[in-house]
Order: sequence, then C-alpha cells, then structure tokens
Amino acid sequence: MPADLSSTWNLLSSDNVEGYVLALDIDFATRKIAKLLKPQKVTEQNGDSFTIHMTSSFRNYLVTFKVGEEFDEDNKGLDNRKCKSLVTWDDDQLTYVQKGEKNRGWIHWIEGDQLHLEMFCEGQVCKQAFQRAWSVSNWSLRVAAA
Repeated sequence: MPADLSSTWNLLSSDNVEGYVLALDIDFATRKIAKLLKPQKVTEQNGDSFTIHMTSSFRNYLVTFKVGEEFDEDNKGLDNRKCKSLVTWDDDQLTYVQKGEKNRGWIHWIEGDQLHLEMFCEGQVCKQAFQRAWSVSNWSLRVAAA
C-alpha cells in the first residue's frame, strides 16, 4: 500500500537550490530569492488523486493530478513552462517526471514525521526535508494510534 502523504509540511532544510534553479534557467534575482524561501506544502491525497499546494512569501504553486495518468501542466510562476507530466508510485515513493525540453522531475517519500523531496533537472539535484506541521487533529490521530 502506498504511503499517505496528506498533511501540512514545513520546510526544515534545503540543499542545492541554487544549482537546481540555475538548471531551470531561472533569472538571477529569482534564484537569490528562492534560496531564502521557507515554503509550506499542503498535500491532500484521496487514493491516487493528489492536490499539492506550495505557499511562500514570494510565490504560490498548485498542482492537481492522478497517479498513473499523464496531465498537462502549466508551471506559471515557477519557470513558466508548459509540459506533459506523469506521476507514478515506486513502492512508497511518489515519482514525477516532466516531458519537455528539460530532463526534470521529483521524488517524494516519508521517513518518520518528515517528508523528503528530491528535485532534479539537467543533472542538478535539490534535496529538501519537510516536518509535519502538527495540529490538534494530527495530535489526536497520533494519540489514537499509540
């Protein structure tokens, strides 16, 4: 059974943002801002249907998809590309690949209370770790499971 990624996640750490956004051909000023951001990720999962909303003080991004179904994606606000994307399960890892002029994608997985994300583009890899944002409902679920 694939992992349940539903939660609100706060960024803990980020490695090689500069190299990754440079590979995406992001302009200098936006690259410098990207290194400073501490985005929050809200993941809603219903079976194989997902909505992922990234929010930050600079830009927000929303993507909705169903695992195993190719979809059209508009990266407006990121690198402003339109492409075909496909997300699949690889055991408990959610794997995303974009079709287009760049070799780009990401992998999500959970270890303990952390969500890990590796984003790759043209040989550059950005690794991020997110901590689950605990709320009263999350705490109640955790107590009930104990």
